[in-house]
Amino acid sequence: MERPIDVLNNAKGKRVLIKLKNGTEISGQLQAMDLHLNMWLESADQTFNDKTTKLGTVLVRGDNILYVSPEKSE
Repeated sequence: MERPIDVLNNAKGKRVLIKLKNGTEISGQLQAMDLHLNMWLESADQTFNDKTTKLGTVLVRGDNILYVSPEKSE
């Protein structure tokens, strides 16, 4: 059985969806993360109040994250 941290490690190089505590959603390609769940994303987009903004490269602090999910493969 995989641990949640293993699922995220397997998602490196793939798109993930991050929901922040303030309601913002950020999706992007996961490049790296640490044990505090600080996440480095490339080609990131932010969605808040139905408005989407392209962010590019971002570092999301783990203490702001509500949940993280790998996006479905098509």
